[in-house]
Amino acid sequence: MAGHSKWANIQHRKGRQDAARSKLFSKLAKEITVAAKMGDPDPDKNPRLRLAVKEAKSQSVPKDVIERAIKKSQGGDADTYEEIRYEGYAAGGVAVIVEAMTDNRNRTASTVRSTFGKHGGNLGETGSVGFMFERKGQIMYPVEAGDADTVMMAAIEAGAEDCESSEEGHVIICADTDLNEVSTALEGTLGEAASTRLIWQPQTTAPVDLEGLQKVMKLVEALEDDDDIQNVTTNFEAPDEVMDAYAAG
Repeated sequence: MAGHSKWANIQHRKGRQDAARSKLFSKLAKEITVAAKMGDPDPDKNPRLRLAVKEAKSQSVPKDVIERAIKKSQGGDADTYEEIRYEGYAAGGVAVIVEAMTDNRNRTASTVRSTFGKHGGNLGETGSVGFMFERKGQIMYPVEAGDADTVMMAAIEAGAEDCESSEEGHVIICADTDLNEVSTALEGTLGEAASTRLIWQPQTTAPVDLEGLQKVMKLVEALEDDDDIQNVTTNFEAPDEVMDAYAAG
């Protein structure tokens, strides 16, 4: 999906700087704590924790923050979080998946439903849009990692399913269950990735113009501002000129 690959890079480059970065660090630390609490506190023995630490490092989360998050998971006073997925539609029929990690299901459900309503969307039942997406692993590299052919060959040899290169960088896709193995193999040939994470990849898309994209992103940003929300995924598709106009806005 060209629009989504470009969008992933625009998001990575644009960011909402200070406040957004602090919130991102907090969410990444929460994922580390939960992953460590659910499994082994040693990343080498816990695939989910290893991915969480790898993503945190790629986003420049300080080492001491990562270590504190792991240590917190082993304390008796560690918060207990429940993972919940919400599904619905943004304005214009764009499908939305919201992944939450919360210590209060009722609070989060109420907030998510209210946020959808305020921004012209509708929260649906679980499964209402999930069939439009497929769980995948996504590894992103900057342009400096190599030319398109070099990165494509490295991706194929590492066991990836697809690789899309552009002036924004390289986006490599693999099976969700292969993300640890593929990302580790790529580190050996291309170095450290800019991002390594599990995503929901759209299998069908909803076209949007600039006005539609702005409406969708107001919903996405409002959801992402909630500390309980870890990730928000949509299936919009927009021409390059619309993506560029939004990025420049």
